[in-house]
Amino acid sequence: MAEDRLNLPFTGLVSFMRAPTCDDFDKLDADIAILGTPTDEGSPWKPGARFAPRKIRELSVKYAGYGPLQHQKGYYDIEEDRRYLEYERQHHRIVDCGDSDIIYTNVRSTFDNITRDVKRILKAGAFPVVIGGDHAVTYPVVRAYEERLNVVHFDAHMDYRPFVHGVQWANGNPIRNVAQLKTCHHIIQVGIRSLRTSQADVEDSRARGNDIVTVPEFRRRGAKAIVDRLPKDEPVYVSIDIDVLDLPLVPGCASSEVNGLSYDELRQTLFAIARAREVIGFDLVEVNPMLDVASHNTSQIAAQLIIEFLGRIVEHPGYRKRHRKKLPARAAVASNGARRRPAARGKASDGRPARVGA
Repeated sequence: MAEDRLNLPFTGLVSFMRAPTCDDFDKLDADIAILGTPTDEGSPWKPGARFAPRKIRELSVKYAGYGPLQHQKGYYDIEEDRRYLEYERQHHRIVDCGDSDIIYTNVRSTFDNITRDVKRILKAGAFPVVIGGDHAVTYPVVRAYEERLNVVHFDAHMDYRPFVHGVQWANGNPIRNVAQLKTCHHIIQVGIRSLRTSQADVEDSRARGNDIVTVPEFRRRGAKAIVDRLPKDEPVYVSIDIDVLDLPLVPGCASSEVNGLSYDELRQTLFAIARAREVIGFDLVEVNPMLDVASHNTSQIAAQLIIEFLGRIVEHPGYRKRHRKKLPARAAVASNGARRRPAARGKASDGRPARVGA
């Protein structure tokens, strides 16, 4: 038997958390598919977000484990005293599909490629995790879905600009574009606070019926108020602009703003959404490695946020029901959707980590 390698984070080839890779969507066999969309042609300020998928993957390797930790494939949450993503990583259910093909100077073709790739991921029965790129990419991603969905949009900005001067596919337009999709039902925009916010954009968004949650309102009402605004039995897509976080946390973001959310405020809100509603995909955008500090803090925050959010998403019964064909026969979710009593603390009956106190 070959000796296990130490496999330090700074050695070897890079994929997200060292997940197996797939460059042929027809052969994709996974529950979760990572897809990079490295385009920033929609950025009217400082470019560089195109380098984020590669850098976030690189920083994610820090969380993949090395040496003896290679055999502990999930991650341990000390606060909850349990492991997450253990099943998904041990059974190779997370796969990195690389990046959509970017046709520089041809945004429409790039968007068509992104939509095509997300459709292929969905057709394969996998859950898309999309790493931008600037925020313009959210539109071609959501466009790939054929089922009715609701959108939660975390951002310092409305991204609801009207289409003027021929500009429609920039990072200031995606939520207005998404709002026009027939599949898009309700939209909640969380963290809006920029002094550059247009009053007309706010009025247009509210006229459609969208909810806008400012930072002060969020702190008064909490994450539950956001969850309560989402229809109970409909799936949710989440778009995370890293500038929803406070400016000092995200030096590697061209559009960062003061008075944003703390990391824990954001993660706990994502956890609340994942517990209460079925999340069917998400993107994380606007990390700019060219502006970041030498320790790549913004990319590291992005990598950790993706990992922690995924850890909660896969626990929802709706997620497990969609992927029941790929679960062992001793599934933790009964055929009627009810949760079976887990095995002894540490492992559920299907090999997934059991929830402490369940």
